[in-house]
Amino acid sequence: MTGGRARRGRLAVGAFLAALLCVLAAAPAQAAGYRYWSFWERDGAQWTYATQGPGTARPEDGDVQGFRFSVSDDSKDSAKPRGPADFDAICEDTPAKDGRKRVGLVVDFGTAGDAPGGETPPKRRIACAQVGEDATSAEALASVAKPLRYDSKALLCAIDGYPKTGCGEQVAGDGTTTKAQPETEPGTEKADGAGDGADGGPSVGLIAGIAAVALLGGAGIWQARRRRG
Repeated sequence: MTGGRARRGRLAVGAFLAALLCVLAAAPAQAAGYRYWSFWERDGAQWTYATQGPGTARPEDGDVQGFRFSVSDDSKDSAKPRGPADFDAICEDTPAKDGRKRVGLVVDFGTAGDAPGGETPPKRRIACAQVGEDATSAEALASVAKPLRYDSKALLCAIDGYPKTGCGEQVAGDGTTTKAQPETEPGTEKADGAGDGADGGPSVGLIAGIAAVALLGGAGIWQARRRRG
């Protein structure tokens, strides 16, 4: 009789631990990523994530570059600018000039779901920037989409005044801000703590700790029942 109660106790503890681990493993991450402007370059018919920032990139005459505002974790899942992006179509009304270069720009302000609270994204814009031959992408953008806003680390925060506030802030799955500024620029490396529950989900250590506490508690209950039996 005592052996039957012991087996039932062990089975109950095992079932509880299995259910607990399943719940924790399936718990959705609270942090969805960072809300920021990503920078893109047109390669034929495709967008490629820029390898340097707009402040140092120097496009050539005939290049097309894009900017997209969205919430994403890094460059691998970052949303690309939408819509057509053909240089001839963008700059058809801007004749070439000696000593100047033309850069086609696509500015995609993103979706309402990516917008900060209380703001509405403007419509997508295309523009042909005609700037000096040595101009950077940032200078080309500034010539057609002022005002621009940067933070102290030269991270592009706003184009044409959008968004009004914030700069590369971390956001939760429900779109609320959880962290004012990442340690590293969004789209490059993850902020400190990535891979150890930093995304808002439970870490392996947390799951193991809870499981251990539950196991000790279950064993204590079983021992107490055994003594009473």
